[in-house]
Amino acid sequence: MYSLKEIRELVELVTERGLSGLEIEQSGFRLRIEGRRPAGSDHAAAPVPPFAHAAPHAAVPAAPELPAAEDRNLHVITSPIVGTFYRSPSPEAEAFAEVGARIAKGKTLCIIESMKLMNEIESDVDGEVVAVYPRNGQPVEYGEKLFAIRLAA
Repeated sequence: MYSLKEIRELVELVTERGLSGLEIEQSGFRLRIEGRRPAGSDHAAAPVPPFAHAAPHAAVPAAPELPAAEDRNLHVITSPIVGTFYRSPSPEAEAFAEVGARIAKGKTLCIIESMKLMNEIESDVDGEVVAVYPRNGQPVEYGEKLFAIRLAA
């Protein structure tokens, strides 16, 4: 059986290398990780983000309700690196920033773990957090949306 950390590392490996998938079976435990499908693939019309399947299958939570893209006072903070998104410094700690929180430029919003390094992601604007896009512990890619911030007036 693999630990959650080992599974995350395998997901990151599939993502970073652009693999179409990886399947491992050991001691009766089977793990399949699917990566992005190439364009024009018979199996999917659009690219599929990487995810892990382990028996039994668990339901994936629905994406959060996101603010309208046409809001001109909305600033989106994106991931500067590939890694694993964490909302707090430890599992027991409160999140760095919650939806509705007023934040100042330079405030730490999250941590992205990449290659065993913890990288603090800071706000580059003053404002109010209106959306947190990834779930805690979710792998993120370079340029992926992390937070939507309504700019301070």
